[in-house]
Amino acid sequence: MKNLLEEISQYVRKAFEEAGYDASLGKVGVSNRPDLCEFQCNGAMAGAKQYHKAPLMIAQDVAAKLEGASCFSRVEAVAPGFLNLDISNDFICDYVVRMSEDEHFGVEMPKPATMIVDYGGPNVAKPLHVGHLRSAVIGESIKRILRYMGNTVYGDIHMGDWGLQMGLVIYEMSLRMPELPYFDDSFTGEYPAEAAFTVTDLEEIYPAASAKSKEDPDYKAHAMEATLKLQEGHRGYRALWKCIMDVSIADMKRNYDRLDVDFDLWNGESTVQDLIPGMVKDMKDGGYAYESDGALVVDVKEETDTKEMPPCIIIKSDGASLYNTTDLATIKDRVAKYSPTKMVYLTDKRQDLYFEQVFRCARKTDLIGDECELIHVGFGTVNGKDGSPYKTRSGGVPKLSDLIDEIEDGMLVKIKENTKAKGEDISDDEAYDRARKVGLAAIKYGDLSNQATKDYIFDVDRFTSFEGDTGPYILYTCVRINSILRKAAAEGVDLGACRIQAPVNESHKALMKAISGFNAEIMSAYNEYAPHRICGYIYSLSNAFNSFYHENHILTEEDAQTRESFLALLALTGKILKVCTDLLGFEIPERM
Repeated sequence: MKNLLEEISQYVRKAFEEAGYDASLGKVGVSNRPDLCEFQCNGAMAGAKQYHKAPLMIAQDVAAKLEGASCFSRVEAVAPGFLNLDISNDFICDYVVRMSEDEHFGVEMPKPATMIVDYGGPNVAKPLHVGHLRSAVIGESIKRILRYMGNTVYGDIHMGDWGLQMGLVIYEMSLRMPELPYFDDSFTGEYPAEAAFTVTDLEEIYPAASAKSKEDPDYKAHAMEATLKLQEGHRGYRALWKCIMDVSIADMKRNYDRLDVDFDLWNGESTVQDLIPGMVKDMKDGGYAYESDGALVVDVKEETDTKEMPPCIIIKSDGASLYNTTDLATIKDRVAKYSPTKMVYLTDKRQDLYFEQVFRCARKTDLIGDECELIHVGFGTVNGKDGSPYKTRSGGVPKLSDLIDEIEDGMLVKIKENTKAKGEDISDDEAYDRARKVGLAAIKYGDLSNQATKDYIFDVDRFTSFEGDTGPYILYTCVRINSILRKAAAEGVDLGACRIQAPVNESHKALMKAISGFNAEIMSAYNEYAPHRICGYIYSLSNAFNSFYHENHILTEEDAQTRESFLALLALTGKILKVCTDLLGFEIPERM
């Protein structure tokens, strides 16, 4: 089913053609002056030069052809050459009814494909921090949007689990706990099944080791040696690495579960280590890779480049691999296992150049063919109210778990205040469950409502507000709709038998128009990898519903047919809001 603007434009294009003008001039948009009209077409302005004719005369010619068109209740040509259009009540009603009868509410589904979304990207042995919020939240939403459109989508956390950070942790542990069997080369028994450390220990060990390596070259050399031994298969180090992985992943899962973020693939750099030697050999044998200053590189510059494009380094001069190497091997692995048509990567936007190099290298060295598209969705930073990267009061980078706690604690206070004001009796468990759900909506909507590429300010007070463009406001709207529908059902109304009828007033029509934008915004979010499109849509839809709610007596409407029409429209609004909140990654509580 075409989106509403496209359906309206078909009528206007036909009118342009019948009036003797180019049909492509008949594109219709939403009016930027809603006080004058609902929709407008500026094609006559564009056609004036082409036809050597005053734009107002062209608009008048087209308006004459649109007289009697069933889709419009008013068509007016106004100076200097605009076509002002109001949609008819019957047409908007018919459009919304057709949406309600479609499984996907009018969204035209593309041909299904297999895709991979690479998001998360945490380093093992380090706590998740505020910087991991955006990749997790945006990546999860994009994954859900791609799946909604009928695709098979695999979400991959793609952990950093094989580089120098592992060597740093292992070497620091060897100094602190030398008695552990992992550091005894003569040990031949079974290594302990339980880790001798906790995630809290790791959270202290890694920063300490990292700081030492920056100050002490000898310390760093030992850490690099430990890294090399791990990668070469040192038995004790491999066993210790597995313990570190188990402890770290368990903690990651706890944090990601709190964000309702899940991954189908828990892979990391280590997953593809065995593929690297063969991949590097193929690059050499194919004439793609060559030595430069001791390193192995692949040229990725193209003739059309207007700025410098450095070569992609595959192996460093000391023989070590890099993120480039493992990312390329991961592409090779994914192609072999899943044959995806798209791979979408979520990282900081400052990595744009890096991914451009990797993507070009993958294509040039035939790791992928033209059938697979590689996309980097770069995002901005999470800032504090001062506009600089978000910090704790002590100046450190906040742990993700602390950030979630801060939002949930603030929301719990508001939930308890609201229920007390209403005289509602609520248990601590139920209050916490509501706070968790509403807090998650506050976090996710607060992030996703911003265009991904832009930085944004993490403002707890604004995010947790029940008013304005916030997650709690959206949920409050959903809860209100569900409450009305429950009351109607309790009064004996058969909601399944209610039918949407033509609007009886402006707020009724405005809600229908807001609903009609669903398919266009979903397609934009899908094509642009842009969850903020959905946020903008449901905020407008929520505003339209709340205006309708305040201007109409829904349950006490005296005319039975009108009341049933109201309820049918509410049911559709609720279903669409439910789909959208699912796509954004948060759920609707029963009450607030």
